[in-house]
Amino acid sequence: MLTKTKIYLSSPHMGGNEQKYVNDAFETNWIAPLGPNVNGFEDDIKSYLGFNNEVAVLSSGTASIHLALELIGVSKGDEVLCQSFTFSASANPIMYLGATPVFIDSEKDTWNMSPELLEIAIKDRIEKNKKPKAIVAVHLYGMPYKANEINVIAKKYDIAVVEDSAEALGSTYHDKACGTLSDFGILSFNGNKIITTSGGGALITKTKALKDKAVFLSTQARDDAPHYQHSHVGYNYRMSNVLAGIGRGQMEVLDDRVAARRANYEFYKKHLSGFNTIEFVDEPAGSYSNRWITCIKTDSFETREKIRLTLLEDDIESRPLWKPMHTQPVFKDCLHFSDGTSEDLFEKGLCLPSGSNLTNDDLNRILEIINNTPNL
Repeated sequence: MLTKTKIYLSSPHMGGNEQKYVNDAFETNWIAPLGPNVNGFEDDIKSYLGFNNEVAVLSSGTASIHLALELIGVSKGDEVLCQSFTFSASANPIMYLGATPVFIDSEKDTWNMSPELLEIAIKDRIEKNKKPKAIVAVHLYGMPYKANEINVIAKKYDIAVVEDSAEALGSTYHDKACGTLSDFGILSFNGNKIITTSGGGALITKTKALKDKAVFLSTQARDDAPHYQHSHVGYNYRMSNVLAGIGRGQMEVLDDRVAARRANYEFYKKHLSGFNTIEFVDEPAGSYSNRWITCIKTDSFETREKIRLTLLEDDIESRPLWKPMHTQPVFKDCLHFSDGTSEDLFEKGLCLPSGSNLTNDDLNRILEIINNTPNL
């Protein structure tokens, strides 16, 4: 009996040359968290983003945020302003350092951090003698946040910005690559991202000195001595040469992956915009999204669940949008500046299958299921 293949939300998609770089690592015995693939992967990313940036490849995007905050000087007792509508990895590193997240709600144009609420929060914290030490803003689902407005506010109050581009490799904002728009940028190469190294990430800095410090901290902060000597607390965060080999192969097909994801979005928008219960988020002028995940906003929680459960019955994975951080149990005591935007998006929003390896048959099967959802 024939069974239908499961359709995942966003599965890894190999390009073909990854094995060559991995084989090189094995054949030369470079199986450590350093080696030719690590250097080559960093150069590949640097070339893609622009040579006025420095790149350190690490074990995860989370590790990259952690090191960015440490390089800024965030420490115990500090407050960090963080986008609420995001994955928990944007906020967890704040807690690692003993600091406290203060969550900022979204604006409706891009679903990302609201510049208006950001400035309200900064003024409030300064009035209470708790000037924030940093801002963590996120390009959610590949859609660039309003970086110009955020940066103007950050500069006005002299607060560093960490640009969480975990979902936005291949996206641009006014012709500049996401990840390069602020003081520090971070990327993720987790298995579900637009390209993957299985697990991995990258920290983007403006100077080689900052990159070198990040690499030092990521390799257990070992001092330059013939013996093991440590004057600082370090971390085991460096990417392995084997995984970097996968990344090198993936970089060769990055533009193709962006094109495929954007084509998925256009397919869904073309065929689902006729429903008055479904809406899409468009690119504002100057923004170019990699459309890592195609998201829809429905007219109600009931409609969202009807679509999600109908897809699930056919073994098709979809997922509600991120649950805002200020509503998460782990952050229930944290201050937040919100107007209900992200809570409304969580209640009504849905991520549709968006892998770059979706076939036309896959997309038509998804469309047929949604079209046949009762009372849509």
